[in-house]
Amino acid sequence: MLANAATYEVTWEKLPDDFVLDDEPVDNINQPTLAAALTESLELALRLPADALTITNYGICATLNRQFVVKAPDWGYVPSICVPRAEVKRSYTPRLQGDIPVIVMEFISDTEGGEYSSKPTYPPGKWFYYEQVLQVPNYAIFEPDEGVLEVYQRDNSGRYQLQSPDANNRYWIAEMNLFLGIWQGSRENRTGYWLRWWDEQGELLLWGAELATKERQQAEQERQRAERLAQQLRALGIEPEA
Repeated sequence: MLANAATYEVTWEKLPDDFVLDDEPVDNINQPTLAAALTESLELALRLPADALTITNYGICATLNRQFVVKAPDWGYVPSICVPRAEVKRSYTPRLQGDIPVIVMEFISDTEGGEYSSKPTYPPGKWFYYEQVLQVPNYAIFEPDEGVLEVYQRDNSGRYQLQSPDANNRYWIAEMNLFLGIWQGSRENRTGYWLRWWDEQGELLLWGAELATKERQQAEQERQRAERLAQQLRALGIEPEA
């Protein structure tokens, strides 16, 4: 059966416990690392509420024309779930169990070519599923080897439109009050292009190792300031301890 604007019916039902999920490993070694980096900086910046959900190769479900559909984006963000986390351990059904994701991301790999698939027939392509079934407002497609990022936003017609970056080559994700952009550097033995978050003031949301380095630098600066002050006091004949 065709699933187009005139014929498809979407309902939100819990995935049956006996539904067989795809458990094949991800097809690119970089995908889990890229996804974990996006989540970590949100958490450390206190931008990940307790009822929020980040999705990494984890099924988002809907029922399309009475057939279950499950797609697992490489990364996604759900602002709030309304059920205990134990109930979304295997998969997540928007509307039934919480909000629709505000953004989903696909990282292009050597073997996967379905990021742009708008196939409406069952099983639908990723593009069609995110745009028309889930109606996710933001869809990002990232090519990590070359550092190419495409961000699409759903317009009033219900279609994804390619966005242009700002002067800093970043994209504003209004639902998260954050900018998304590309950063080049090293993390966990991987050197290359990464997706990073920046806040409203343009400050980079740091990873744990970066925060630790920043704290060490601040402590060293404080030590140096204290030492300079002590030297000035001694020059005046005053012992700092006094």
